[in-house]
Amino acid sequence: MPLLLGRIGERMKVIEIRGKEDVCTHLKNLGFVPGADVYITARNAGNMIINIKDSRIAIDEKLAGKIQVEV
Repeated sequence: MPLLLGRIGERMKVIEIRGKEDVCTHLKNLGFVPGADVYITARNAGNMIINIKDSRIAIDEKLAGKIQVEV
């Protein structure tokens, strides 16, 4: 499922990044790589705060839709 559909506080694992090569590279550079554990800490006005690898990253819902996760 896309990260976009995850619930706040629910632990998920990245399984795939979809999209154009530059978008995939950008997300991978932020730490969204297959196997990474992530969880959503907040949502606000079309943006999400994601915890990944002891960091908090803000992304918009469009990017979150490109990150495929499993619960």
